[in-house]
Amino acid sequence: MGISFKDVTHLYPGVKRKEFTLALEDINLDINEKDEFIAIVGKTGSGKSTLIQHMNALMLPTKGTVQIFDNLITPKKRKNPKLKNVRKRVGFVFQFPEYQLFEETVFKDIMFAPLNFGMKKDEAERRTKEIAKELKIENLLKKSPFNLSGGQMRKVAIAGILSYDPDILLLDEPTRGLDPKGQVEIMELFHQIHKETRKTIVLITHDMDLVYQYATRVVVLNDTKITYDGDKVELFKSGLYKDNNLVKPEVLKLIDYLNEKMHYNLDYNTFTLEDLISKLKEVA
Repeated sequence: MGISFKDVTHLYPGVKRKEFTLALEDINLDINEKDEFIAIVGKTGSGKSTLIQHMNALMLPTKGTVQIFDNLITPKKRKNPKLKNVRKRVGFVFQFPEYQLFEETVFKDIMFAPLNFGMKKDEAERRTKEIAKELKIENLLKKSPFNLSGGQMRKVAIAGILSYDPDILLLDEPTRGLDPKGQVEIMELFHQIHKETRKTIVLITHDMDLVYQYATRVVVLNDTKITYDGDKVELFKSGLYKDNNLVKPEVLKLIDYLNEKMHYNLDYNTFTLEDLISKLKEVA
């Protein structure tokens, strides 16, 4: 098991003494070390970002425990293990990760994390060049990260996470602020990483089209609790997506229309518009 939540509750302190805001309540959740692409969805304020920040111990639970590989995270700071190993094994790509860039060149920025985690300099340099090539940004290595386009900066920031080869990747709205082409590039990058390395990826997003295209499992949060954990097709076939204030993906809206108005018999195992077009050609 990669990450396991047991009866986790998280409270944020309020302005006044003894005043608290409930962010998570009695969360039980198991995430495998490999082969999962999990989307965490829910309306704003449901607890998604709080949940994901517990997955590499950026936050400690108020109650309950989080097991992250061999590390048991508890509410008491002094009883927790050194967290450097946790952060090395579980990489976190924040919203707008380019805001974390700070070195004078792209090369130095990507290399910072592996050096910080104890990798030898020659190995860190090799790894930096390798990741830059995989992300097709090797031509940017000598440039300042602050003279790049938004999409390029996002790739450099992601390269910095991938450079130390974490076992699990956490993505908090990784496509936010990007144009449609940039969104496709970033999601295809993570999809390729997932396929080739079998790394588990946990994605927070409000975009149900991305969820339906890429996720293999969906966890729904609503008002601090998990209200669904399972197959994406079943989520949207049932009425649960409405109960949790989720929007049906565009491809499913089109399938519903074609089935109702054109009397097709298309099923929901169609995850992109391209897939739908191919199916329509087959039945035409």
